[in-house]
Amino acid sequence: MKHLAVLSTGEMIDNPKHTRKHAKVLRRLQRRASRQIGPDRLTGQEPSQRWLRTQDQIRAVHTRTADARRDHLHKLTTRLVRDFGTVVVEDLNVTGMTRSGGAYKRGLNRALRDAALAEIRRQLTYKTEWTGTRLHVADRWYPSSKTCSNCQVVKAKLPLNVRVFTCDSCGFRADRDHNAALNLAALAAVVDGGASSASCGRDVKDARQKPTIRPAIRRADGIAAGTPHSGERGRGNPAAHAECTKQRSG
Repeated sequence: MKHLAVLSTGEMIDNPKHTRKHAKVLRRLQRRASRQIGPDRLTGQEPSQRWLRTQDQIRAVHTRTADARRDHLHKLTTRLVRDFGTVVVEDLNVTGMTRSGGAYKRGLNRALRDAALAEIRRQLTYKTEWTGTRLHVADRWYPSSKTCSNCQVVKAKLPLNVRVFTCDSCGFRADRDHNAALNLAALAAVVDGGASSASCGRDVKDARQKPTIRPAIRRADGIAAGTPHSGERGRGNPAAHAECTKQRSG
């Protein structure tokens, strides 16, 4: 999980690895808690004040990690829906990817959970509805990594440790994730009826101003101000969508 996202433009967004940054502090606190007097349900023993303070520090580390991850994902997804008119994601089976593998796969499973891929898709789903940006979800079995983006020839096998895609037919070479992003962009262009995946993006940003995403602040009643009302959920912005269609037809 070196990169959190790879765009068809060639930009590679690094994975911050928030859990790994706080892993050393968390291990130290957990070792300290194991040496202190904790609660015992069998004997009815109450935990010591030191153990309670250590538990508060552990919870604080988990909170900082979750807050940093949430902030980074919100900034990433907001930039994607504002700069591009079409966003394509893959329908990944994250649960199946982290289900088995034994001890040798433990680090990869932890990295997949830390990346929060499902949260990225969730944020893109409602943010694209707010801004009128198109969101395409590629089928789970679409061979985006195995397909050559230059000649469309599909490889029979492509192990995960092979990070550079090389086409046996035309000799095309590219990073496997960038090659997959190019295939997803071409797939979105076919779904849109031949329109370029970059249409209604940064090139026409001045001509079509997207609505500003509502900030997720808390009101007095405890409801997030950026949360759409019950009548708005499930519907996009028809005005922005019509303007985007107008720009494509023009």
